[in-house]
Amino acid sequence: MNEKERVESLNQLQARLEFFRDLGVEFLVSPRKKAEKSQPAEAENPLLIAGSFSGSPASADGEEWERLIRKIMSCQACPLFKGRTQAVPGEGNRQARLMFVGEAPGRDEDLQGRPFVGRAGQLLTKIIQAMGFSRDEVYIANVIKCRPPDNRTPRPDEVKACSPYLLRQIELIRPRVIVSLGKVATDFLLQSPKSMSELRGNFGEFQGIPVMPTFHPSYLVRNEGNKEIKKMVWEDMKKVLKLLES
Repeated sequence: MNEKERVESLNQLQARLEFFRDLGVEFLVSPRKKAEKSQPAEAENPLLIAGSFSGSPASADGEEWERLIRKIMSCQACPLFKGRTQAVPGEGNRQARLMFVGEAPGRDEDLQGRPFVGRAGQLLTKIIQAMGFSRDEVYIANVIKCRPPDNRTPRPDEVKACSPYLLRQIELIRPRVIVSLGKVATDFLLQSPKSMSELRGNFGEFQGIPVMPTFHPSYLVRNEGNKEIKKMVWEDMKKVLKLLES
């Protein structure tokens, strides 16, 4: 590594530490460390659970996932398919205890076929890392699998047409906790008349699964200079960690 590369690496590290500081992170620790002390040796990764929601063998789950992904990629259930580059099913650990659900793909996601890869996605990745996890240890998906024109808010008919895919993903994963990112995901999962500001930071429930509503990362990007919003999101994530550790 030459001098220029070392300087760039140090600058990147400094930027990441400053981001964690703005969140209000006092220390970084994976909840896995605590879990290893109290769980049996065979349960080394607390994000993995044995079997599936239905109790089917892993191979059967794999076949079900492949069928589901094929359906999503070829879906024409609503007009959004006409404008997509490709659908964005979701990605991550299909046996994750922690699941993040957002609204819909944006331009970058539509091009790459992966959820949360733009600026908001980079921010979400940092939050996940601050929690002590990597992206491939959690599962990340959206309510809508195709990009709405100009990144507009999905319409109710689009949500209705696309939601069976997310419902099946949740059923297959059966996460311990779901984090709903923004109003669209929160409204879909909690079906509450309350505003996002009223719901944020308080656990709700979806089919017996705790749901933590928090601000969408894009909202943090639009309010980049507001450290209080970042701290609010981090307080929400600390509650999620506490529940995962229990």
